[in-house]
Amino acid sequence: MAEKRDERSTLQGKVSRITFQDPQGRFTVARLEMDGSASVTVVGELFPLSEGEEVKVSGLWRVHPRYGLQFQAERWEKVEPATLEGIEGYLGSGLIKGIGPTYARRLVAAFGLSTLRVLSEEPHRLLEVPGIGRIRAQRILHTWEQHKGMREAMLFLRGHGVSSNLALKIYHAFGPETVRRVKENPYCLAREIHGVGFILADRIAGSIGIAGDSALRVQGGLRHILARFADDGHCFVPADLLTRQACSLLGVEDHGVQSAISSLAGEGEVILEEAEGKDAPRVYPRGLYEAESRVASALHRLLTARSSLTDPSDAKFLQAAEPQLDMWLEAEQRNALGQALAKKVLVITGGPGTGKTTLLTALLKLLRRAKVSFALAAPTGRAAKRMEETTGEEGKTIHRLLEYNPRERRFQRGEHHPLSAHVVIVDETSMVDLPLMDHLLRAIEPHSHLLLIGDVDQLPSVGPGSVLRDLIDSGALPVVVLRRIFRQGAESAIVANAHRILQGQPLTFEVKGGKRDFMFIPRENEAEALETIKALLGGAKDKGAGDFARQPVNALTLRPDEIQVLCPMHRGLLGTSHLNRELQNLLNPDGISLEREALPFRLGDKVIQLRNNYDKGVFNGDLGRIARIDQDREEVVIEFYDRAVSYAFDDLDEIALAYAISIHKSQGSEYPAVIIPLHTSHYPMLHRSVLYTAVTRAKALVALVGSRKAVAMAIRNVRVEHRFTGLKDKLRAMMARG
Repeated sequence: MAEKRDERSTLQGKVSRITFQDPQGRFTVARLEMDGSASVTVVGELFPLSEGEEVKVSGLWRVHPRYGLQFQAERWEKVEPATLEGIEGYLGSGLIKGIGPTYARRLVAAFGLSTLRVLSEEPHRLLEVPGIGRIRAQRILHTWEQHKGMREAMLFLRGHGVSSNLALKIYHAFGPETVRRVKENPYCLAREIHGVGFILADRIAGSIGIAGDSALRVQGGLRHILARFADDGHCFVPADLLTRQACSLLGVEDHGVQSAISSLAGEGEVILEEAEGKDAPRVYPRGLYEAESRVASALHRLLTARSSLTDPSDAKFLQAAEPQLDMWLEAEQRNALGQALAKKVLVITGGPGTGKTTLLTALLKLLRRAKVSFALAAPTGRAAKRMEETTGEEGKTIHRLLEYNPRERRFQRGEHHPLSAHVVIVDETSMVDLPLMDHLLRAIEPHSHLLLIGDVDQLPSVGPGSVLRDLIDSGALPVVVLRRIFRQGAESAIVANAHRILQGQPLTFEVKGGKRDFMFIPRENEAEALETIKALLGGAKDKGAGDFARQPVNALTLRPDEIQVLCPMHRGLLGTSHLNRELQNLLNPDGISLEREALPFRLGDKVIQLRNNYDKGVFNGDLGRIARIDQDREEVVIEFYDRAVSYAFDDLDEIALAYAISIHKSQGSEYPAVIIPLHTSHYPMLHRSVLYTAVTRAKALVALVGSRKAVAMAIRNVRVEHRFTGLKDKLRAMMARG
């Protein structure tokens, strides 16, 4: 049969044996028996498929180097058996629970060639068959409907270009209603199924005859654009910008888009808010509008309510307690400490080395000795752990503080069950997005105090909103800015360069009497920069980078897992995607692999969570390591800093390799050492806040690898990431009303 190689054919026969079937539907190997011919091996995305079924497959003959001649199926469909023998074999194969060979014979004897029609259209007639009672009949029909529904859904979705893996995910979400729901509104896939984007949903819509200018399609496009802006951190989209983008995406006239916006607003799905002056109205997803409004109201309530502390603004409170601190504080810190005790809500911001940690430690000592209850929280587990290590007091993630219940998918703490602490302190507030701040403020008693600590010059949160900057810019809250760099920070080139970046000054690599903790290794060529990064991580010496750079990273007794590569971008030779493949092969070449598309995960890999998963209690940006790969149970176990979490193979699109991560994802983290590739190919992201955020992630060493021009561009470019947010305006308006 070798002559059949590369010949396109169509085969029809009965599945006699399934040799292998991936439960996710990515690959099946089966034997197909055809009338008058020897059985053949068929391979491909054949799912769901069971032994005994009749199928028709189209594809090509291929010769596998190990297994010989195989038929590679490109398209396939199930064919209902047309003979009494075929129907009996099909039903007796074990496919339908409650029907074995005996009952298959009885069914065929009773209904003949109409057996399958009776199961689908006249199921009550099963009771006519000897030995089938009501309970067995119900079990048979339940399994038959499930099988029929899955078969119809899979064939329908596969016929519209959906992969078997994704089709199975859709069926698990929608069940027997899959075909009906997708036909009624294919854009529900983009809204409700992670992994289905608007483009795929739109393609399905076109193939089932939904017109290009239909209201259903335009509304689906608007939801997609609003979600994309929210993913980029925006809370609203100006109506004129939203209209232009929708017209471009959908190829429709603007009046159709404006009509669709009005319809969504009428249904309450979006909120239209008038802007000041001549600006276009703002179009908010309803949830983000309500979150902004609640945050503004909660802060106003906190600021105007009576304090639960006993006359904390009395100077005697501070004067009596300060001698017990055993800490020396600068005048700037003493002022901040006094305000932290006196103000109901206070924002403290400052760069590295300005004494935020010392100030927080002093405040906690005062509160502890005054027997004032407090709670410490941070947006990520890493930041909470660092807070705990530096203060000696328990720190929690905000989710843990608010007692998030993954089973019920809600926070236990809120308006009806608030936190009992008199003072709530949040560190790394620049990372807190609008929805999380909303949940936090709902759980704080009006008489409590709130202290927000963060560095406003960091990149804003990954999620929607620019909360810390909006709070500061609103002028509605008291703010303390720490500017003085203390002795320990002044001895660090990391701290010095962080401040020089913000001031637009060239980097320095030597600090008088200080540490040698900052190196720049010039590499104008991307490929050379890549090899240098690999050499640094491998502990090799770099010969051409100057005296300081010639020290290998491990001269600081650092292990590779203590070094984090931080990239401005995902794409390119020096982006996270390519670097992760290179560094995985360098640092973990022999780990047991789980092949997944083009990129394998391996036992021991460093990985990052890509989106919030409230059910698992892991969140966007959490780092972990693959501790176990269980092929039999089809799960991967990942150890995060405080827990081990199981992932089904279906859920692995939530994680990615993390030998190199984006600078944005690094917020709230500290690493002993960071390596930062910086090249002119990164030009869209070469601005101060990006470089500043990357540099301030390091505790012991920064290794900047790249071109001098790229570094100069990043320092020169003062562009602040602009986000469409309305919190600042809502706070100002609320304070103006009193």
